[in-house]
Parts: sequence; structure tokens; C-alpha cells
Amino acid sequence: MRVEQPHLRRSAPSSSQRRSDAEQPLVIIVDDDGSVQEALSELILSAGFQPVCFSSTRELLDADVLDRPGCLILDVRMPGASGLDLQRHLSQTGNPKPVIFLTGHGDIPMTVQAMKAGAVDFLTKPVRDQTLLDAVIAGIAMD
Repeated sequence: MRVEQPHLRRSAPSSSQRRSDAEQPLVIIVDDDGSVQEALSELILSAGFQPVCFSSTRELLDADVLDRPGCLILDVRMPGASGLDLQRHLSQTGNPKPVIFLTGHGDIPMTVQAMKAGAVDFLTKPVRDQTLLDAVIAGIAMD
């Protein structure tokens, strides 16, 4: 099953939820693999956060979501601009967002580059759910 792009998933509002949709932090997932998007969305949603998915950096840049509080989960290698390219672009345009890299193709130089540029974390697939959620919580707190 493929996630529609862009796809915003919402959890049922609870009585303790006081934030409006515009104030609710977004966890922006950019990965060209629909099954990864779906799995990450379900995890993020189960933790009470609002996920939104894109299959490319261009799709994300064309959407109007970067002004919302939250963080990004980026795949490093994707067709077109990479996650590292997106991190650099956001920083250069004055819109740095907390970034968590999640990849199956990472190496030490890539990790060093991402962390020096301010990434919250650089995680490899497969990743433990709690490890990723800890990084998401840290990222949201930074924004």
C-alpha cells in the first residue's frame, strides 16, 4: 500500500489536546519508499505526533509546511536532491529545521557531514522505534 503524496495523517483529538492544528508540531517524513513512509507515519502517529509524508525534496519544498513547528526525518539518498542537499538548502535559505537522517546507505563521512551541519541524529535502517522517537522528541524540542 502506497501513501498518497503529500499525505497528512491526523490522530483523533483527545480532551487533553489543547493545540490547534496550526500549532501542532509536524514530523515531516521525506523518503522515496512508500512502505517506509507508511511505517514511519504509523509510528509517529502512535506516539501522538502529526506526520506528513513526501517522496522527494522537491515535493516538500513545493508544499507549505516548513513554517510549522516540528522536525524532519530525511532519507539520505533519493532521486533528485538528497537529504543532505535539503539540509544544506534549508540552512542557506534561513529556514533551518531540526533534521533526523534515517538511511540504509550511510557511511562515516556522510554521518560526519550531517552532524556538522546540525543534524539531530543520523540513524541507520532498520532502527529501533524508541531510538527514532527519542530523536523526534529531541528535534521537536529544538524547533
